Amino acid sequence: MLKRLGFVFLLLAAWPAFAQHLDETLPDPAQEQRAHEISRELRCLVCQNQSIEDSNAPLARDLRRIVRERIAAGDSDQAVKDYLVARYGEWVLLKPSFNRENLLLWLGPALFLLIGALVVFAVLRRQRAAAKAAAAAPLTEAEAKRLQALLNEQGIGEQGEGR
Repeated sequence: MLKRLGFVFLLLAAWPAFAQHLDETLPDPAQEQRAHEISRELRCLVCQNQSIEDSNAPLARDLRRIVRERIAAGDSDQAVKDYLVARYGEWVLLKPSFNRENLLLWLGPALFLLIGALVVFAVLRRQRAAAKAAAAAPLTEAEAKRLQALLNEQGIGEQGEGR
């Protein structure tokens, strides 16, 4: 019992070693708020689908530090983003800008949806045309004889009587 209690005490004593250290905060609350807002718009290059604000990766922590340094140096929000884009590429932005290089990224989903709708429309149109042609075509002599044989097997004669 004493050993278990000692083990629990050691675990509790080591608990602060497992804690994440918070980033340094800026002395001005408005600047700190700007840093948080910018960090929410930047992609963690390790986690990829997470902002650097939400990520615990060491690179995300470094990027948050860079954002704070640039804000403290007096850069505007756009200047901070431009600095990081110049350094890491446009991939660092969670919402990439709308430009010629990203045209397919922005319009691709709508383009695929349009292509899919056109394919569905063409398939349905072809099926309707085939069904209409099949319904309008008269039976051949062989088909008529086969139909009559099936009807006779079911007990439906020439008069259309049932069982």
